[in-house]
Amino acid sequence: LQVAGSIAGYIVPGDLLDALAREYARTGDLEQAYTVSLRAISARETTHSHDATNRAIAMQVRHQTETAQAEGEYHQQLAASEARRAEVLQQTTITLERLSAIGREITAHLDQPAVFDALNRHVHGLLNATALAIYLTQPDQITLRCAFAIEGGVLIRAGDIRIDDPNAYSARCARERNEVLLNFSPEERLINLIPGTLHCLSKLYAPLMLGERLLGVMTIQSTQANAYAERERLIFRTLCAYGAIALDNAQAYQQLQQAQTQLVAREKLAALGSLVAGVAHELNTPIGNSLLLAEGLQIQTDGIDQKMNQSALTFTDLKTFLADTRDSSVLILRGLTSAADLVNSFKQVAVDRTTAQRRVFDLQQTSHEIIATLMNRIRHSSHAISLDIPDGISMTSYPGPYGQVLSNFVNNALLHAFDGRTGGHMLLSATNDVPGRVRVQFRDDGNGISEANLSRIFDPFFTTKIGQGGNGLGLSISFNIVTSLLNGQISATSKPGQGTVFTLDLPLIAPVVNN
Repeated sequence: LQVAGSIAGYIVPGDLLDALAREYARTGDLEQAYTVSLRAISARETTHSHDATNRAIAMQVRHQTETAQAEGEYHQQLAASEARRAEVLQQTTITLERLSAIGREITAHLDQPAVFDALNRHVHGLLNATALAIYLTQPDQITLRCAFAIEGGVLIRAGDIRIDDPNAYSARCARERNEVLLNFSPEERLINLIPGTLHCLSKLYAPLMLGERLLGVMTIQSTQANAYAERERLIFRTLCAYGAIALDNAQAYQQLQQAQTQLVAREKLAALGSLVAGVAHELNTPIGNSLLLAEGLQIQTDGIDQKMNQSALTFTDLKTFLADTRDSSVLILRGLTSAADLVNSFKQVAVDRTTAQRRVFDLQQTSHEIIATLMNRIRHSSHAISLDIPDGISMTSYPGPYGQVLSNFVNNALLHAFDGRTGGHMLLSATNDVPGRVRVQFRDDGNGISEANLSRIFDPFFTTKIGQGGNGLGLSISFNIVTSLLNGQISATSKPGQGTVFTLDLPLIAPVVNN
């Protein structure tokens, strides 16, 4: 007991004190036995209290441990959930960025085949698509025409489908103007509307809508079951929206090209008609003079014949007849030669205008022939033109388109430069200072062009004479001819009241253009 008492915090066990109490009682020391028994009771109570406290502390520690463990698991799950959410958001962001880039690419095309190719490439890059088909609404609004269909990388042919066809899912999609999703089980027996194609277990149809207007239907199909969940459907809807915009732009651009082609064709026909009228007027004078001289010569010939038959022909009559015949013949030959030259020029210019044939020609001679066909209109407008082109500049190029450019310059000067004026002058000149190239200039002393309009004169349909004979295509056509067909450059300089100068920088040998 003395040793136990020297140990701080040590409690003598109650069992040991009970044993000691029994020993005191056996020896007859009951008082001491009683005292030790009380210590035993106290020791048990103290020990019991400590045990209870320890158990309580242990329970508290266990509870705190379990709570901490639960909180740790919760935070772990929350972290995992946040990680998954962040991953989904990142994937969504990447998908949206990719779709945005895809949309810019798709809508940048202005022809249908390029749009189809882009859609096919990106559909297969983003979705599980064994087959892709695009149907376009026809002008009758009752037919869907398969404009593009591919399965397993191989193009397939599909016929037209009526929108009221009850068996065609594409027609149903067009009628309802809503998405159609079909999932089949491998055991189902499917009706295949296109013979020879695969049996697809997942089919997704979406209308190609632009506002309230139905452009067609696009479908993707997969041999895998349940291939299109909400994410895939969202991506497909986005691609359909981009495709609708691109196809509408392509249709509008095609219509614009057709309209431009028609306008250009009309412009060419009008120019050729004006050329014919001008040449016909130019031929009237020499041919008319020749006819008058021929008629006079015929009358003189009949008179000489009559006098000779009557034996009344004198030497003076014969001498006068011969002199008049010689003069008339010279005048007739001159007039007919002029008419023949004009006809030859017209024939060559007309052929060049209609065929755009590449050939070798002399720049001076061809320019003279072109201007000759325009002289009637120039003189009729009380203006003049002169040429300053050296002889011997040989070109291998397209004289017809070159002539059309010159005609447009002349017409532009007559319509704009000399508006409200008479006595205007034009000059067509050329220099061959740079080897392999020729510099052609057409200048007028007319009204000039304002700085605001000078930068727009080569734009299609730009004109300051709307409804007054100008359609805005002449200089635009000239720009396209010079830069594309003749492989040259064209520029214009002008100041109001100081005339205008058009400059052509052309190669002597133009490249061959395949029509």
